[in-house]
Amino acid sequence: MNIDYYGKILWDYHRLNQKVKKCDIILGFGSHDLHVAKKCAKLFLDGYGDMIIFTGGFGRITKDLWNMTEAEKFAQIAIDMGVPRDKIITEKQATNTGENISKTKELLNKLNLHPSSLLIVDKPYRERRTFATIKKQWPEINFAITSPSYNYEEYCKFYSHGEISKEEFISIMVGDLQRIDLYGKNGFQIEQEIPNEVLHAYNKLISLNFNKHLCK
Repeated sequence: MNIDYYGKILWDYHRLNQKVKKCDIILGFGSHDLHVAKKCAKLFLDGYGDMIIFTGGFGRITKDLWNMTEAEKFAQIAIDMGVPRDKIITEKQATNTGENISKTKELLNKLNLHPSSLLIVDKPYRERRTFATIKKQWPEINFAITSPSYNYEEYCKFYSHGEISKEEFISIMVGDLQRIDLYGKNGFQIEQEIPNEVLHAYNKLISLNFNKHLCK
């Protein structure tokens, strides 16, 4: 079997394919992936939320890519696509998934905003981990999670000539699978069942040195 066979098994597991529904606020999780910003803007323009919050400071990858925070970068893309500036809120301090949630909650409280529902947007291969974290860290919020509408092969193509490599993309998926297992066990996320086929693909990819983003 080739690398893409195992990579696609992880990709399919990480995606949840939830139904998109209108919510009070669209919450975009920052990262290197500008498709997320574009997805948030399109959802807003299509009427799926009354405003957008972008959360993200400088992460592991973006600190070496840009001279502005993830939230600022995403906001500029949304504005360029036609989202009014006054409909965008930026949370510019978070450096990981847990902080994306905790600092967004703090900001909403500070602004006296109390949404009853959120439409979460993240990378396709981060849906499950983000879902599991929010379920644990923000249990009172009603939410759905979605992502840019591209498949595994299209993401491989993006990363063949993008800001990160295809190899790093696969390593990130491996690292997120480890965190789904580890953080579920330590109570940071809700636990998620991991099928044997997915564990086998994960171990195969580690044996092929896709281990750059594993927890030490």
